[in-house]
Amino acid sequence: MRFARLGPLGDETPVVLQNGRAFDIRSIAPDVGAELFGKLDDVEAALQNGTLPEITDGELRVGAPIARPGAVVCIGMNYAAHAAESGAEPPKEPVIFFKHPNTVVGPDDDVPLPDHAKKLDWEVELALVVGKPVWMLESADEGRAAIAGVTVADDLSERTWQIEISGGQWSKGKATPGSTPLGPVLVTPEEVDINNLRLTSSVNGEPRQDSSTSDLIFDVGTIVYELSQFMRLDAGDLILTGTPEGVGLSGRFPYLVDGDVVEMGIEGLGAQRHAVRRVERSAGSR
Repeated sequence: MRFARLGPLGDETPVVLQNGRAFDIRSIAPDVGAELFGKLDDVEAALQNGTLPEITDGELRVGAPIARPGAVVCIGMNYAAHAAESGAEPPKEPVIFFKHPNTVVGPDDDVPLPDHAKKLDWEVELALVVGKPVWMLESADEGRAAIAGVTVADDLSERTWQIEISGGQWSKGKATPGSTPLGPVLVTPEEVDINNLRLTSSVNGEPRQDSSTSDLIFDVGTIVYELSQFMRLDAGDLILTGTPEGVGLSGRFPYLVDGDVVEMGIEGLGAQRHAVRRVERSAGSR
């Protein structure tokens, strides 16, 4: 199944998508998140019975396809070629960092560029949504079974803050509000071959990244299994699985500036398009 959230920021309607049509699921679950994942059979039955109201408004904003997650957990340098372009060896253990949940926005929402940011970078990533609480799993197969859905994410990163003035950690460069465009849809795992999906990105129409999830160093089941050894993941938590080569950090491309347009997508999961908009310090403090 495919789920989305449509409407104004903060007032999105959760829907299930079928044959290009959107159906309101609020009679089953209040939003796309923990309350929904145990009721997928109910959604399927309601679709078959025709009991869900259809959303017919033509030009609704597409929001992030999940309600605000409790945690955004990220895996760094999970493609060997990206590690190399970053000047690092491929990791032997997953590199883990966090983003603030308020970084998550819709796939086509404008991306704020703070006036003191100099090296904003794009990163197309496969994102996982956890479907149930997991803690100390015993295998990668159990990790794979805990995934409720997958979607597209842009892990936008400010490289000066992340690397040059990081103090030894990455969170400074990963926490700008609006720096995780997500969506357009959440797709349940049986709909796609998670381990073999093409990822692409472009800036102002010029190609940047082109890779496949088959090149992940740690596959999706292993990621969830490994994370569960060190933390309890809850239903609705978001996991970003890493980005392939072709980012600004490589030195081959300029960093993002005001007015740039980033487009990215993953095979079977849709595409997103967001513009970069500079935010002055006074505006950001309101």
